[in-house]
Amino acid sequence: MKVENIGLWIIGAILTWVGWMALEISSGITAPSGAVGRSLSIVETSPVPVLVEFYADWCGPCKAVGPVVDELAGEVSGRAKVVRLNVDVESAAAQQYGVRGIPTFIAFKNGKEVRREVGAIPKQVMMQMMGL
Repeated sequence: MKVENIGLWIIGAILTWVGWMALEISSGITAPSGAVGRSLSIVETSPVPVLVEFYADWCGPCKAVGPVVDELAGEVSGRAKVVRLNVDVESAAAQQYGVRGIPTFIAFKNGKEVRREVGAIPKQVMMQMMGL
């Protein structure tokens, strides 16, 4: 390999990576099989309402509402479940549920989405989303 050709090798590697990403997106492959199922299997199996917050550690509004979500989880224990999912870690779940902005709150009953709110919302709205 000649030093003069290093630029061509770099361009080739980038084009290969972009092509691979395009193929992956067009084929619908987003995560290893079962990755989303492990994250949100509670949504389908829970006998009580489930509130899922999609957030990120770097998100200001997420940081502001995080303690409220944690407090709510303790308050509704036994009557409902509250789950926080980091979109940077659980990107397949965020994609599956069409999360476009964060924080996004989705309430589920009997495995079905019943309500969705985007943005930092008050605890009372979270309770209403779960029907409590």
